[in-house]
Amino acid sequence: MTLLNGVHLIALLGVLYLVAAAGRAVAKLLRLPSVIGEIALSLLLGPVLLAAAGPEVFAAVLPKDLTGVLHEVGDAGLVLFLVGIVYHLDHGSGGLRGRTVRRITAGSFLLPLVTGMVFAGWVVWLAPEELRGSASPPALVLMLAVAMSVTAVPVLARIIEDRDADLGGAGTLAMMASMLIDTLAWLLLAVALGLAAGGIGGVVGAFVAIAVGGVLAYAGHRGLSARRAGTFCASNLRTTALVVGVLALAAGAGARWAGLTAIFGAFLVGMMIPKGGGWPSVVTLVSRIGRGLVPVFFVVAGVTLSTGGLGGMPWGAALLATGLAVVGKIGGGYLGARWAGEDRVTGLRVGVLVNTRGLTEIVVLQVGYTAGLLTPGLFVALLVMALTTTALTGPLLDLIDHRAARAKPLARQGGAL
Repeated sequence: MTLLNGVHLIALLGVLYLVAAAGRAVAKLLRLPSVIGEIALSLLLGPVLLAAAGPEVFAAVLPKDLTGVLHEVGDAGLVLFLVGIVYHLDHGSGGLRGRTVRRITAGSFLLPLVTGMVFAGWVVWLAPEELRGSASPPALVLMLAVAMSVTAVPVLARIIEDRDADLGGAGTLAMMASMLIDTLAWLLLAVALGLAAGGIGGVVGAFVAIAVGGVLAYAGHRGLSARRAGTFCASNLRTTALVVGVLALAAGAGARWAGLTAIFGAFLVGMMIPKGGGWPSVVTLVSRIGRGLVPVFFVVAGVTLSTGGLGGMPWGAALLATGLAVVGKIGGGYLGARWAGEDRVTGLRVGVLVNTRGLTEIVVLQVGYTAGLLTPGLFVALLVMALTTTALTGPLLDLIDHRAARAKPLARQGGAL
């Protein structure tokens, strides 16, 4: 039976890899970020299988014992992938101190927090009980505010790489601001989880755990920055990557034990690793392995939703969340850029770029769902918001470019007159 389960698991992982590849191909045909197709198909695999084949076939293909293993594999992949994302969060730190980036960050973070609280007010006071759930109101409000405020740094980096020549300085400004935004969002997420776990005492415990982890990360950074560690890393990349991967998984387990999410373990390890020498290559190896397992994370989320009693699609909540999300991010990014002295086109581009939520948003939502802060209906509504706002990035940038190109001849004509 153990051998059969192992073969079954390997076969499932192969199928999930093919599903993710198919999603990326479909997204490419539709000129959407590849992660959109990957996430959408992976999430839909469980519900579609259940609806098309019935409960018996569903249970045979995805038995409960293997679903538990897939859950652990998906979480491990996510932790390893996020080590690479966090590793790059503080690149360009000199630019992060600039007034322009600070003001863009303020607009792109604070206004979405406000729109998130507006959405939370609707959920708490006006939404149906099955959508709201039984979560603590303060924790739920903060959770929804964080969900509205994050930006997907990995997806944003891919978009900027593809369109850098057309973005001017907007790409760099949006990326720097997004790094700060996501750092703040993770800290607020820790507060929300602490509130959910034990009120003010839970918040204090969460920050004590983060502080202890920060001290350990600082000590680890000093040790890894030593010449001997750098020499070993440069000559033993794969062995070092294995050690870093095990360390990240252990840190994730420690974060869960402390009442947080494994993501914070990845955050601390990512900040611990030095920037020079062979370390970037090590992080690339670790992150690449995690990236290959991330679709498993989404499939498990879809299976959980399909078996978790989700009723009809909460279209009203999805439309409201999407509208507020667009207003908060595009409006906040635009106002922040204009406050910093940028022109209108740059402001619009910054707003559209920081409206990209993608993978980071899904991770935040899954954390909230696992912690009991989000009901299945609320999770799906916010999932629709995340996918929609990310999918809008390309078309909106095209629209801005088109209008800017049309405005240039008119401006030259006006100057001649």
